[in-house]
Amino acid sequence: MWVKFILALIPIIWLIISLGVLKLAAIKATVIGLLITIFLAIFTFKLSPINTLAGAIEGVLMGLFPIVYVIIAALFTYNVTNQSGAIKVIQDLLSSITTDKRILVLIIAWGFGGFLEAIAGFGTAVAIPAGILIAFGIEPIKASVICLVANTTPTAFGAIGLPVITLADVTQLDKITLSTVITFELLPLIVIIPFILVCLEEGSIKAINGVFAITLVSGLAFALPQIVVAHFVGPELPAIVGAIMSIGLTVLMAKIRKQDTEAGQASIEKHSLNEVLRAVSPFILVFSFVLLVSPLFSLINKFLNQFLISFPIGNSTFKFAYLSSPGTLIILATFIGGLIQKVKLGELGKILVNTIKGIGKTAITICAIVGLAKVMGYAGMTSSLAVTFVALMGPFYPLVAPLIGAIGTFVTGSDTSANVLFGNLQLSAAQTLGDNTIWVCGSNMVGATAGKMISPQSIAVATAATGLEGKEGEILKEALKWCGLYLVLICSYLYLIGLFLGMLHL
Repeated sequence: MWVKFILALIPIIWLIISLGVLKLAAIKATVIGLLITIFLAIFTFKLSPINTLAGAIEGVLMGLFPIVYVIIAALFTYNVTNQSGAIKVIQDLLSSITTDKRILVLIIAWGFGGFLEAIAGFGTAVAIPAGILIAFGIEPIKASVICLVANTTPTAFGAIGLPVITLADVTQLDKITLSTVITFELLPLIVIIPFILVCLEEGSIKAINGVFAITLVSGLAFALPQIVVAHFVGPELPAIVGAIMSIGLTVLMAKIRKQDTEAGQASIEKHSLNEVLRAVSPFILVFSFVLLVSPLFSLINKFLNQFLISFPIGNSTFKFAYLSSPGTLIILATFIGGLIQKVKLGELGKILVNTIKGIGKTAITICAIVGLAKVMGYAGMTSSLAVTFVALMGPFYPLVAPLIGAIGTFVTGSDTSANVLFGNLQLSAAQTLGDNTIWVCGSNMVGATAGKMISPQSIAVATAATGLEGKEGEILKEALKWCGLYLVLICSYLYLIGLFLGMLHL
C-alpha cells in the first residue's frame, strides 16, 4: 500500500516542484508530467498500454472540449469588448460607483466572477474578471492570484450546481439536504475570502481599514442567500442568487460611501443608458443563453443535449454536447453582442481566429494535465492516494477529508471530477467510522474548492487571460500560500463541527 501511495504521489510532486521551484514553463512541466504518469501507470500500476493510451487520449479530448473551447469563448468575449471600446464604458460605469480598487476587486473578481462561475464555469470566472482588473491598472500577476482565490467557494455550486448535483448522484444522498449542508460548511470561508481579496489588492492587512463593513457585507450577502436557496430550491441557483445579491449590496454600499472625491468622480466620462446596455450586451446575452439552456429549463436542455459527438475510447465513451456547451453559447452571445456594439462580422471572425491562435500553449498545457488526471484515474493512482489517507488517519480521517477533495481538484482541475473520484470513498469512510455521512461527503466538495485555486489547469487559464504564459510558477507559488491557509481553516472548522454533530448524534 505504501509503495503505491508514494508512487502515486510522484506526478503531483513533480507538478508542484517543476512549476513552483524549478519554474519550468507550464507546457513543459505538464507534458513531462503526463509522460511520467504514463510510465508509472504501465510499469508500476500494471495498466495495459492500450488502456493507458486510451486514458491519455480521452483526457486530451476532454481538455479540448469543453475546457479549452470555453476558455477561447471567454477570451473572445473579453477581446471583442476590448476591441469595440465597450471595456472603457464598463470601466467608467464601475468607476462611477467607486474608484477604490479594493471595492472594485469585490465587485469584479468576487461578485461578477462568482456570477460567471455560477452560470458557466470552466475558467470563465478567472479569464474575464482578470482582464477587467488589469484594465483598472492592477498588475497582471496580482490580478491572476486575486481571481484564482476568488474562484474557490463559488465553484461548489458552479455551472448551475453541477458539482453538488454530481456528488448527490454518486453518493445517493438527498440533493436538497446535501446542498444545504454544503452552504453551512462554506459559510465561514465565503465571509473570509473577500477580506483576503482586499488584502491581496494592496498587499497588506491594513487594506481592510475603511472597507471592513463593505467587505463583510460582500461576503454575507453571498453566503446567507445561498443557504436559503439551497434549502428551499436545491443546488442549481444558490451561487447565482448569492453572486447577484453580493454585487447588488456591494454596489449599494459603495454608492453610499463618501470616500471618493468629487473631483475624481467628475473626471469620469458619463454614458447614456443605451451606451451602457450596448457595452454589457455580450454579458447579458451570455447569462440569458446559459440560463435558458441549463437544467432549470429542462425542455430546451434535453432538446439541445441530443446534439452530441459521441464515440468509444477504450472502456469509456467520449461525449460532447456541442450545442448546449457553454463555449458555443458564449461565442454566439459574443457575436450578437459584438454586432450590437457595431463591430463588423468579418472583424469579429478575425478576433475569434486571433484568440484561437493565441491560446496554443495553454491548450497543450490543459490537454496534458487532463490527460495526466485520466491516466492516474484509470491506473488507480488517485484512489490509492485516498485509500491510504483513510487507513493512515483512522478515526481522525474527517480532519483530512477536505484534503482528499483538494487533491482531486488539483489533479483534475474540476470540482465535479473530484466528487466523481472520491464521493463514494468519503461516504464509505464516514459509514465505517460512524461519522455524519452528509457532513463528510460535503467536506469533499468544500475541499475541492481549495484545490481549484492551485490547479495547473486554473493557472493556465489565468496566464492565458493575462498574457503571462511562462509565469505559471510565480502564480502557483503565490496561490499556494493562500491555498495552505484555506485548507487549514477548512480542515479545522469542518473537523470540530463534525465532532460536535457526532456528540449530538446528528
